[in-house]
Amino acid sequence: MKFVTYNIQYGKGKDGRVDLGRSIDAIAGADLIALQEVERLCPQRGNVDQVQVIADGLRDYYWVYGAGVDVHVAGGTAAQNARHQFGNMLLSRQPILSARHHLLPKRGSTDALSIQRSTIEATVQCGARLLRVYSVHLTHLSSATRLPQVEALLSFHRNAVFEGAPISGDLRGFDWANGASAGAQIVPDQAIMLGDFNFQPHSPEYDLLVGPVSDYGGRIANPQGFVDAWCAAGHDFAGGFTSDVNGEPARLDYCFVSNSLQHRVRDCYVDDNAIASDHFPLCTEIDL
Repeated sequence: MKFVTYNIQYGKGKDGRVDLGRSIDAIAGADLIALQEVERLCPQRGNVDQVQVIADGLRDYYWVYGAGVDVHVAGGTAAQNARHQFGNMLLSRQPILSARHHLLPKRGSTDALSIQRSTIEATVQCGARLLRVYSVHLTHLSSATRLPQVEALLSFHRNAVFEGAPISGDLRGFDWANGASAGAQIVPDQAIMLGDFNFQPHSPEYDLLVGPVSDYGGRIANPQGFVDAWCAAGHDFAGGFTSDVNGEPARLDYCFVSNSLQHRVRDCYVDDNAIASDHFPLCTEIDL
């Protein structure tokens, strides 16, 4: 299966032109797609519902969306209920059985721009198995503000099975019994986290997610933790640039897989021909 993560920067390409058609072309054909910076009703960009545009352009996909930013559009009426939203999207060729939206820890600011970040978690039919899949967007601000967000991601992962599906328990006699598809009550223990993490491989956030480097070689990787698919595919962890920071190439976008899935990673590569955003899509092929 081919997994793609792409921060589409609301369709604004390297040439400064907003064109969601190019974003859709860059991701079409993948089995599962994680998007970040998808907007709804931004006044500066024509009040377009980008979620609907993407869904219409990829009609063979199931999808879910979660907004981190959700604010009233100035001048909008109660009848319009216009809200500017900015968040993450997941699309899948196979059914998305359930989904939950998590807000990540945020620090207020009176100086640097601070935006509410979030992740959308979904249980997806992936080949012969169910997986939890996350579309993640961490803050751009600093390591100090990202570390609590990584802690939160790990907490979501550790607690997922304990908390159960959005609907759990004996549904007999309740209306929910007819509203949930088969498998919607199952929470798989294996997971894949895709997205724009806004950190680089030498950062403490990276070490927190995949385990610190041992003084004697290798990483102290938790069996229930995550592995960087780029490295599992045999690449140098310092390569694979997907964007830039202050004009310098940087690896900011990742696919992290449950430790037990690392030997199923067949390939991981960057589509550096895409020009639809200030990021490149990261593509991962996993044998499921």
